[in-house]
Amino acid sequence: MRSLLSVLPYFGRYRGRMLLGFLFIVLTGVFTVYTPQVVREAFNLIGDGIAQLKLPVGERHLEVSARLHSWTAWAGLDLQARLAGPLDDAAVKAKVLWFAIFYAGLFLVFTLLSGLFLFLTRQTIIVVSRLIEYDLKNDVYTHYQRLDRAFYKRNSTGDLMNRISEDVGKVRQFIGPAVMYIGNLVVLTVMIVWVMLDVNLELTLWSLAPLPLLSVAIYLVSDTINRRSMATQRQQSRLSTMAQESFSGMRVIKAYAKESQVVARFRRAAKDYRKTSLAQAKVDALFMPAIMLLVGLSTALVIFVGGILLAQGGGGITVGNLAEFTLYVTKLTWPFASLGMITSQVQQAAVSMERINEFLGTPPAIATEADALAAVTGAITFRNVGFTYPETGIEALKNLSFHVPAGGTLAITGHTGSGKSTIVDLMCRQYDPTSGEVLVDGVPLRSVALEKLRAALGVVPQEVFLFSDTIANNIAFSLDAGPDVQERVEQAARTAQVHQDIMQFPKGYETLLGERGVTLSGGQKQRVSIARAVVRQPRILIFDDPLSAVDTATEDAILGGLRRIMKGCTTVIISHRISAVQAADHILVLDHGSVVEQGDHRQLLGLGGKYTALYEEQLLEEAGKG
Repeated sequence: MRSLLSVLPYFGRYRGRMLLGFLFIVLTGVFTVYTPQVVREAFNLIGDGIAQLKLPVGERHLEVSARLHSWTAWAGLDLQARLAGPLDDAAVKAKVLWFAIFYAGLFLVFTLLSGLFLFLTRQTIIVVSRLIEYDLKNDVYTHYQRLDRAFYKRNSTGDLMNRISEDVGKVRQFIGPAVMYIGNLVVLTVMIVWVMLDVNLELTLWSLAPLPLLSVAIYLVSDTINRRSMATQRQQSRLSTMAQESFSGMRVIKAYAKESQVVARFRRAAKDYRKTSLAQAKVDALFMPAIMLLVGLSTALVIFVGGILLAQGGGGITVGNLAEFTLYVTKLTWPFASLGMITSQVQQAAVSMERINEFLGTPPAIATEADALAAVTGAITFRNVGFTYPETGIEALKNLSFHVPAGGTLAITGHTGSGKSTIVDLMCRQYDPTSGEVLVDGVPLRSVALEKLRAALGVVPQEVFLFSDTIANNIAFSLDAGPDVQERVEQAARTAQVHQDIMQFPKGYETLLGERGVTLSGGQKQRVSIARAVVRQPRILIFDDPLSAVDTATEDAILGGLRRIMKGCTTVIISHRISAVQAADHILVLDHGSVVEQGDHRQLLGLGGKYTALYEEQLLEEAGKG
């Protein structure tokens, strides 16, 4: 339950509406308490009328209660005058019939007023719960954006989605319905017990006697509900993750004809979810009938004990009081019956909020620590940098040092697994180095504002990701709205040699891409990604193996266009293809995280080492293709 305390600041944002909602709960309770009193007055008057018929006409006398006078005085009704005059049999019957109709109308008015204020209660508290749900989802999503890349490697997408959807929804059930029902329970219980005590202490105690048993039942079952709710939420996250991975990897699944295997695996997970959710449902199913049984026992006690008191003529009990008490116990039925649902909702919300807080309480490992650089010009320095991936413990870089002057071009090549992409992650400060430091313009990256650093970068990642949006919006992703956006988008597309491909689509740049850009081929996706990087005209351009999915002719055309853009900005090209790196000012050859050779293209060929071996391997491959 402690986890739900973190919801209190959200209530504070809407405290005016919440207070109004609780006022409506009180008003609902007031008119809910009045309706059984109307029934009491009606029963008493009808019973009195029947009794009067047995008396001689001269001894007959009908009266309305002082309470009824207080209810109707504001309307100027003199109800006692309706009972004045001759009281022969016909007159008594007529007057009793008139009052029966009057009480029925009064009962209807009080019921309608109670319903009206209940409607207003829902329009305040339930609406507030939706507003808080909106705020909470936005806060969780915003926090997700601040978390580092390592966090996303540790946690599955399905689990992240489940916490922002299912878990926030469970918390909303507590904020709205549960809070409303708790308020309604407290108000009704206090008001009804107060009125019942005012009528007869003994009958009240007997009618409320089963309620301590209800408290014991709630105490015993709450821990079970909590554990089973946690297990159900975990299984829900597992199902979401499995479904998301299957949909994203549908191409691979179909390529290997593994649909039946994937379906069987999902069925097993769904079976586990069914097992845990049914276990939780069984507790809920037993809890509600138990509460109804206890409430029914209260009703039976009211009738039994009240009948004895009425027969004995003790305690001032009337037939109307028995009807009134029976209705009061019935009025308490739903609030106490809702305890089962409330308990379940509160326990599930506590579990969900604990899961949400687990991520909200996770500080980003990468955050702005200082802002010591006025503007990024582009010089990059690695000084004795070492890096070990925290998730796997793999040492990716060892004592790496190099310098790229502002406006210079650095190329990094090497076999797969040599640490090339890790250098990109460190330049973008996706990770901080394990040892040594990375500097931009002579300032350590830790002392450069993250937003300022990344605004100066244009990155083409090795794994291309495109959004389910138009091609134009994908290319213009890093741009703010402006009159020249479309012109810049088309120019960037021409530089990336993808303009002609785009124009072949019926809707051109307004073509909608499927999830992860499945509408495009691998080469087209890479070129759109290149266009997205160059469109913002960054101070530092980083290409992480951007041309692996294009042919040699397209590669030459792209590199030619890029060289025009690269003038004046620092460029880092990472590739295993010599043709992509040979024009760079300086080339690093990596092997197992260390620089084994460096220099320009001509110098490296003269060394006759690993670079030369890579060059000759690729020449042979191209000759074989020819």
